[in-house]
Amino acid sequence: MINEICKDAEIRMEKCVDAFKNHISKIRTGRASPSLLENIKIEYYGKMMPLRQLSNILTEDSHTLSITVFDRTLVPTVEKAIITSNLGLNPSSTGILIRVPIPPLTEERRRDLIKSVHLEAEQCKVSIRNVRRDANVKIKNLLKNKIIDEDKDYRLQDIIQKLTNICIKKLDLLLKKKEEELMEI
Repeated sequence: MINEICKDAEIRMEKCVDAFKNHISKIRTGRASPSLLENIKIEYYGKMMPLRQLSNILTEDSHTLSITVFDRTLVPTVEKAIITSNLGLNPSSTGILIRVPIPPLTEERRRDLIKSVHLEAEQCKVSIRNVRRDANVKIKNLLKNKIIDEDKDYRLQDIIQKLTNICIKKLDLLLKKKEEELMEI
């Protein structure tokens, strides 16, 4: 039971870090990356499908993505979906191949992206702290029900705090790395 509480807390904290990592991978840094288009959905035979399932997305160079759609009739739909995705991208088509040039980021846009990354990091830290709180409540219930003694309670809370500190440090490292990425010219 005690190991389950610690293991559950660790897994949930790592999920928070992974969610943050996933979120910041989608924030564009002026460099072409297929993950930029990951969230774009296209209507295909009445169902909304992710673009990556309907096409092949490659990085041509550091500022251009190329998309080869498997069904050529979808090319205009894909172009329209990219334009309306609020990513600030303007695709051009050659009939089969869609090229998406990635425009350079302005200083103001970089600052806005950094602010949004900081907000997301803070929300993830709050989530990690909530996991810590939940684990500590479970530990306190074990103490209250006399399943563990006070020494064990103290040691378990210390373990949970160390897990929290490790995950928050991981978040801070990811945040710093993304900030540097966004400020590169």
